[in-house]
Amino acid sequence: MLDRAVHPHTHAILDAWRRLSSDNDDASSDPKIEDFPNLLGSLFVLKRTDDNLWTFANVGKDITNHIGRELLDHDFVKLWRGRDMSLIGAQLDAVRYGSAPGLLRGRAETLSGQVVEIEVALAPLRSPNTNSDRILGLYQMLGGEGLLAGRPIWRHSVQAIFPPVAPREEPHLRLVASN
Repeated sequence: MLDRAVHPHTHAILDAWRRLSSDNDDASSDPKIEDFPNLLGSLFVLKRTDDNLWTFANVGKDITNHIGRELLDHDFVKLWRGRDMSLIGAQLDAVRYGSAPGLLRGRAETLSGQVVEIEVALAPLRSPNTNSDRILGLYQMLGGEGLLAGRPIWRHSVQAIFPPVAPREEPHLRLVASN
């Protein structure tokens, strides 16, 4: 998954998720927040509701500024074009059930037609009482922010989806030869 990520913040958040999800307690090589300015403003948390919507539970200020409105309790899937909504829903379910991060690459467009490339990383958040009904997300523009000229993003479209990589299980077959 990490080889598909383009933005350095995406690499950082996927590395952090991997370290936190492993049993390794070595924190000596952990990067510091100072190493990644503007990262916190691009983070968001999604929560799954009883009616199977993925709503924003928390949204960074940079995302709110780019979208041009408050997104708390707004359905994440509704930010995308109609034809892409089922793909986004499937990716969210894959991240939830796959217990590993997934990646979206797409385009964000303003009402006046300016377009920028985006990358969205999604990683499941586990806790004993939430059963992976929360997802940590990172919304990154891949350059061209100046093209927006302060105009809010109106809609998103999917260009590529990289679902979670399933862990490879070793075969449980053992060959025994008897002579």
